[in-house]
Amino acid sequence: RPRPRGTPAPAPAPARDNVWGVAWYATGTTTADGEAFNPDGLTAASKTLPFNTLVKVTNPANGLSVTVRINDRGPFIRGRVLYLSRAAAQDIGMVASGTTSVCYEAVASK
Repeated sequence: RPRPRGTPAPAPAPARDNVWGVAWYATGTTTADGEAFNPDGLTAASKTLPFNTLVKVTNPANGLSVTVRINDRGPFIRGRVLYLSRAAAQDIGMVASGTTSVCYEAVASK
C-alpha cells in the first residue's frame, strides 16, 4: 500500500544479528569511573567498553534509540551486555519491563 504524500518513510529495522540483553538501574552512589551516579543522565555500564565511549542503543521491538556514555562497569549477569540508566531506559521504552533485547553499536569515544 503506498504511503500518503508527505509522510516520512519508516525507519529501517535494526540488524537482528547484534541483539543482546540489557537491564536498567537507578541506584548507586558512585560509578566505576568515579563520578556520581545520576539515574537521570544518559549513561550505561559495560564490562568491556572503555569509559566515555558513546553507544547507540536501539530497541528493535519499537525502533526507539538513545545514545549513552559508558561510565560504569557491569552487568555481571549472563546474557546481558549493558545496564542503562533509568533515563536511557525510558527513552527506549523499557522501564516497565526492566529488561529487554537491544541492538547496540559504539559510535564514538570522548
